[in-house]
Amino acid sequence: MDQGGAPPVFSARAEIDGDHLQVVVAGEVDTATADTMLQAALREPAERITLDLSAVTFFDSAAIHALVRLAQQFSGTLTVLPSRQVRRVLEISGLGEQSWLRPT
Repeated sequence: MDQGGAPPVFSARAEIDGDHLQVVVAGEVDTATADTMLQAALREPAERITLDLSAVTFFDSAAIHALVRLAQQFSGTLTVLPSRQVRRVLEISGLGEQSWLRPT
């Protein structure tokens, strides 16, 4: 149902500092945007990645899949900073205790 509001804004911005890549994601990460988040994290070669999801308002199964792919590729070097919503989705999906997930 169209409620006349503006569509949710999504952004994924990557910044590299030496061997550390920080990807800042905002808005809704879903089927339409999860691959964009993943590609932003894979665009630059990096040894360590911080995925800042603190401004994410919605996170679906496609987003979880992209996040798991990143965790596999950057095993031991990925840090995820979740929003409250992202943490809740990860807890429900059984990923709430992963070593890469930081407290909110």
